[in-house]
Amino acid sequence: MVRALRAGASAESSDEEGTTALYLASVQDLPGAVRLLLAAGADPDRASGPEAGDLPLCGAACGGHTEVAEALLSAGADPDLSEEFGFTALRWAAGLGHARVAETLLAHGADPDLPGPQGEVPLVVAARRGSAHTVRALLLRGARGHSPALEEARRMLTLDVEQELRAALRRAYGDEGHASAVRRARVDGGVTVTVELLRGGEPFASQDLQTGHGAIATLLENELGVRAPFEELAVRALRGGDPGLDNWLVAAETLRLRGDEETFQAAVAWTASGDPLRQAFGADVLARLGFRAGAGPFAARAVPLLRELARAGAPVAVEAAARALGGYEDAPAE
Repeated sequence: MVRALRAGASAESSDEEGTTALYLASVQDLPGAVRLLLAAGADPDRASGPEAGDLPLCGAACGGHTEVAEALLSAGADPDLSEEFGFTALRWAAGLGHARVAETLLAHGADPDLPGPQGEVPLVVAARRGSAHTVRALLLRGARGHSPALEEARRMLTLDVEQELRAALRRAYGDEGHASAVRRARVDGGVTVTVELLRGGEPFASQDLQTGHGAIATLLENELGVRAPFEELAVRALRGGDPGLDNWLVAAETLRLRGDEETFQAAVAWTASGDPLRQAFGADVLARLGFRAGAGPFAARAVPLLRELARAGAPVAVEAAARALGGYEDAPAE
């Protein structure tokens, strides 16, 4: 590229279909090439493709290419420019769960409420996707649409994500008995579920969703001042069976901040249950429950329970109890 540019090639070069070099570098996640083209005079907002319907920033957002997006935005790309069919870069990032790209776009002034092709604001799209990190980024920038986003997150909680993905693939490719494969991967505090259709053992189509809908529902309820029942929060936390996921962490933190007797009694009941994961969740709620200004109002009653759980509980509960006890070391009882 350097040799070609020095020899007189234009930074705005495109192929016979109108696809620009900058767009190709953006979708292929080549930040060095992107910076080089921009420095040589490429327009970061020049549309690409046969119908001039594709934007470099949208291409970067689709692929989750944060460094490329940062380079384009720093060179003056309009974060709210829409390409063919009305998609903006933030709409792509929200719909595909690329939280870091969304954060970058918002930091460069992207409108958090600019609707997409179907008129849905990014917060609703991110809630459907199941990306708690994207929802947080939008909320921090004052995104609106809390109520419809909450409705969408709650709707998704009633569904089996894997079955939804299979149904979407059937609608797109027909029900011809294709072999399929399912992959699950931890991404950004959640789990991304991918269903692939196979032909000759090789994937030819796929759909994926994240599973942070429980955390998203709780975050939005907190924004709206809705007090979800403590048992509902426990169900959301335990659904994924992993204390390290956002669904668990957001629910536990929400209950800790309530800091009332009802929450204490619920946590005590969970630690006394026969389910190790429920015991662990109870311990996580008791950790720093109701703390304010260094004081732990439930310390005198919580610490003996946690010590017993740490002594005789299942491994996951013992670990949670040990974490909780660590939080009480410097907090005097009231």
